[in-house]
Amino acid sequence: MKQSHRIALGVSSCLLGQNVRYDGGHKLNHYIADLLSIYFDFVPVCPEVECGLPTPREAMHLTGDPAAPRLIAVRTGRDLTAQMHSWSAQRIQELKPLRLRGFIFKKNSPSSGLFRVKVYQDKGPPLTSGRGLFAHAVTRAFPLLPVEEEGRLTDTRLRENFIERVYGYDRLLTLLDSNPAKADLIQFHTLHKLLLMAHSPDHYRRLGKLVASTSPVHALLPSYASLFMEALQLLATPAKQTNVLMHCMGYFKKQLEAWEKQELLELIERYRMQQLPLIVPITLLKHHLQRFGQPYLEQQLYFSLHPDELMLRNHA
Repeated sequence: MKQSHRIALGVSSCLLGQNVRYDGGHKLNHYIADLLSIYFDFVPVCPEVECGLPTPREAMHLTGDPAAPRLIAVRTGRDLTAQMHSWSAQRIQELKPLRLRGFIFKKNSPSSGLFRVKVYQDKGPPLTSGRGLFAHAVTRAFPLLPVEEEGRLTDTRLRENFIERVYGYDRLLTLLDSNPAKADLIQFHTLHKLLLMAHSPDHYRRLGKLVASTSPVHALLPSYASLFMEALQLLATPAKQTNVLMHCMGYFKKQLEAWEKQELLELIERYRMQQLPLIVPITLLKHHLQRFGQPYLEQQLYFSLHPDELMLRNHA
């Protein structure tokens, strides 16, 4: 995949090696800082430092209601909730013109954690249903923005899903910014057919009904955008991917020799059984595309979703 422009991602500053943590250290993540930096422009954000707290500083945690927690300094009991909320609102206004395509947050952080952040109670063990105050503000302000925690990026399927969403969101925003006509939306939907089928055949059908609607395109775009990103958030499972691969194979049923069909079927089945990575049957399908040419398949973004060097489809 050739990307004509750099994509901007928000990233928790400590993950890039900046010494901004409460203990004066960092949490450098080499996958983000070394590999993803080749393809993305990072916008570092450290809520604690940027809202005016020193480094090093007193440790903080969330307390109270997980739906509206308080940010409290552990040793002194100082309530920093209002300070963090005020800064977050200002920072989000600064982020809006940057048109971020995604955000990678620091797990477990009371300001930046996305999932299962501890919320301490007066009695009993802490609840693990909280979200950092800044992370919550970001997801509320940018509901379609792809977001993830660095810890979950070690899971190959979650990593692939996040990067697919980032590139998908970039293409979606490019469409929305172009003042598209109905024909542009139809073309966008067509190019994403196989990708959407791999994530959710149901969403693909629902999006198709939207595109076929007689409503003006400007009235359709908000619903289409929301449903499109909702589809990509669903994991593309081996079963759904297998259905897409078999669909692709059908385009070559008249060109392939019997042994070639059998070869492709065996690779697809071994992928379904998780004995081979997805890249193996896809590579063979791309080989047949080059041999025989299939204009409809050739235009499908499914075959070139992200840079090959990221090796996102190389896991079994």
